[in-house]
Amino acid sequence: MHDIEPFYNWQHLYTSNTDPRSPFYGREYSEFVFSQTIYNYYIHPQWDEFGSRTLYMKILYADYEQGYAIIELIGEWNDAIENDIQTLRREVTDVLFYEGIKKFIIIADNVLNFHSSDDSYYEDWFQEVNEENGWIVILDMPEQSQHDFKKAKLNRYVELLDFPNWRTLQPQHLFQSIDNHLLKRLDM
Repeated sequence: MHDIEPFYNWQHLYTSNTDPRSPFYGREYSEFVFSQTIYNYYIHPQWDEFGSRTLYMKILYADYEQGYAIIELIGEWNDAIENDIQTLRREVTDVLFYEGIKKFIIIADNVLNFHSSDDSYYEDWFQEVNEENGWIVILDMPEQSQHDFKKAKLNRYVELLDFPNWRTLQPQHLFQSIDNHLLKRLDM
């Protein structure tokens, strides 16, 4: 796991540690000191800790004018024991929401497991962004994690999409593709 880095091809466009509106503003990173772990496995030091012991993240891009953010996750999403959704909401997405972000793209191809609890934080988040014509999308969650996500019926609040070529796009093109896809679904 230590060699899985957050996606870095957009760093010339955006870095969360230089964005004064980001919850990670001012953070400094080491390329060489591996101190964070997920179940005794070191992870790359570029991942951001946000209060979960098993889930880490990186805000890859935020566009406050268009009102969207792209966030990449790594680890185990555990709502049953760690209440990761509560921590994610309080420490990251609520901060971004109050800065004008209403549309969230969560990249979850490195989320190895998902354990659910109740759906209240998902429902609340859905209602909050929906009132502002926003949405929440999770991209490329592995099948086993998707199965548990759907079993808990959380896909009522969060759209699950497969988009394996997202890394080939610029952030604005990824956003536009997803936004258009969701608009077409609403028109049907």
